[in-house]
Amino acid sequence: MASVSTNSNETDRADRIALTEDELREITGYAADCAGRALHLFEQSRPADPRPREAVEAARAFADGGRRTQALRMSGFAAFRAAREPAAPAAADAARAASHAAGAAFLHPLADAHQVKHILGAAAHAARALELAADEDPTVAADALAWARAHAPAAVTAVLGRLPAAPAGGGRVGEYLRGLDGALRA
Repeated sequence: MASVSTNSNETDRADRIALTEDELREITGYAADCAGRALHLFEQSRPADPRPREAVEAARAFADGGRRTQALRMSGFAAFRAAREPAAPAAADAARAASHAAGAAFLHPLADAHQVKHILGAAAHAARALELAADEDPTVAADALAWARAHAPAAVTAVLGRLPAAPAGGGRVGEYLRGLDGALRA
């Protein structure tokens, strides 16, 4: 297993965690799977906008052995921009989930609570998107989060165990992030 490279500012920090490329690929594949469950909500709202799908596909390509490239990073930024453009609220969270899927490939090997968002952000935003699409039915979000718990690969729980708990804040999505984080650590 190869170690993930970091920039010089990160290599000098004492709060680094172990993180292999294989773990990073598993985490990114998981994030892509979570985001993919809500992608249709964006596509129903904005069928001519391919950016969230491209971000999920780029994440899956990395998870399947592709390179971690600037194009992958830019696809995540493009999906994030799509989330900020006028669309249904569910579509916006679906695009954020896609952005987090691509961003998962850029998880840093730092013991920082904000890194939890790279791991679980796609699942939390997808759950919120599905909930919004179901007229805020909390059982829909609960089902999505249960799916995310059940499908989390070993790398997700292993790396979460090396990080501090998810940070406070973030509204309903933050609540889902912290709940999923706690459930996967239990």
